[in-house]
Amino acid sequence: MNSLLRRATAQIGSYTKNVGGSRIILARWTSTEAVQSDEGFRGHGMLAPFTAGWQTSDLHPLVIERSKGSYVYDINGKKYLDSLAGLWCTALGGSEPRLVDAATKQLNTLPFYHSFWNRTTRPSLDLAKELLEMFTASKMKKVFFTNSGSEANDTQVKLVWYYNNALGRPNKKKFIARSKSYHGSTLISASLSGLSPLHQNFDLPSPFVLHTDCPHYWRFHLPGETEEQFSTRLATNLENLIIKEGPETIAAFIAEPVMGAGGVIPPPEGYFEKIQAVVKKYDILFIADEVICAFGRLGTMFGCDKYNIKPDLVSVAKALSSAYVPIGAVLVCPEVADVISSQSNKLGALSHGFTYSGHPVACAVALEALKIYQERNIVEQVNSVAPKFQDGLKAFSSSPIIGEIRGTGLILATEFADNKSPDTPFPPEWGIGAYFGAQCAEHGMLVRIAGDNIMMSPPFIITPDEIDELISIYGKALKATEKKVEELKSQH
Repeated sequence: MNSLLRRATAQIGSYTKNVGGSRIILARWTSTEAVQSDEGFRGHGMLAPFTAGWQTSDLHPLVIERSKGSYVYDINGKKYLDSLAGLWCTALGGSEPRLVDAATKQLNTLPFYHSFWNRTTRPSLDLAKELLEMFTASKMKKVFFTNSGSEANDTQVKLVWYYNNALGRPNKKKFIARSKSYHGSTLISASLSGLSPLHQNFDLPSPFVLHTDCPHYWRFHLPGETEEQFSTRLATNLENLIIKEGPETIAAFIAEPVMGAGGVIPPPEGYFEKIQAVVKKYDILFIADEVICAFGRLGTMFGCDKYNIKPDLVSVAKALSSAYVPIGAVLVCPEVADVISSQSNKLGALSHGFTYSGHPVACAVALEALKIYQERNIVEQVNSVAPKFQDGLKAFSSSPIIGEIRGTGLILATEFADNKSPDTPFPPEWGIGAYFGAQCAEHGMLVRIAGDNIMMSPPFIITPDEIDELISIYGKALKATEKKVEELKSQH
């Protein structure tokens, strides 16, 4: 590696590794203080999720110790604006006392009981009722509780298979998801996901999963093609895939209203209207993965409300409890619920569930979170700050190193590209996204880095002043990154 890259590595607190024959600059998620000290947790005992082995063996992790509002603090006391709300999830920030009180009260009353064999708890019953009343895009009848979004989407597949078997349709088992989608990391939900790293060396995706086009207009539209025409082409491609496979073999289509981890990709104009028409034509269930979008993220209570999606099944998690306690849920429409109920009568039980399905503490916290969303009119709160967030960051779109800034509500992505074109990415060994992310961390803000994509989804409670701080740090990081790109170009 040349001296320039070596200096860049030292300056931004990044790390280099040989990956596929290239020297890649990777952001180091640790504070400067932790890195410079010999004390820390390098070589710790966790097999860390979505983390390379060398990172845990060679680097100190960034250890977060406490949180307050929109901020988190590491073990050295350094303060960071958490622009990703943890992992798209701490909607009410990191110090909502009502959620802590709800958990404490339930722990002191009934810390655990299950929901098997027609036994359950009051919080789980109350939460199911509340969710069914809150979701109005289409009528839902039953709620099945899980511990995460991954488990919710895993459960979706099992319920749909159970449903079609009950109807005497044993061949109607395939699922269609989309390229660049993210639906979780369990065996089934990772198969649904359209991101290759989730498949590599895991023998995934499973053969029952098919993937159709990613609806990213900027990256995939044809010359002169409008958003509406792009949506029409993708709907046609979906229909052709269904016909090729045989409609009698396709059970369900699953989609996030706004694609999250795949790059924050809002749908193009007319997309869901056209897709739903195709799905309905061939008697295919529509599953809305609302794990990131639900409870206000997009400026509507659910993503389905924003895009007029009428799903048969829905997955929720994350903001359901503001991430204070793990919980997820599946919402099931009357038609599917009734068939499942009838079939379980024939078989003796619906033999699916988890020890912690409807955990009373998780349900109590989720109930309180939903009360807060309604009492504080969280949708109005999001809509009051979202224009400042979106417009303030999109004002940087003219930067020569930014290909696209896209988003809606309180979710946004920046994609770096040379010449502002999706066809001319920066060399991966330059690590532009990692450099930008490290600059943000140096200035006290945490972002999501995925290659040369930077993603943000701040807490719903973020204030206008905090958005000003977010925009300021973003601007400083962008200016430094532009300068670094100039230096790197001058060396090539």
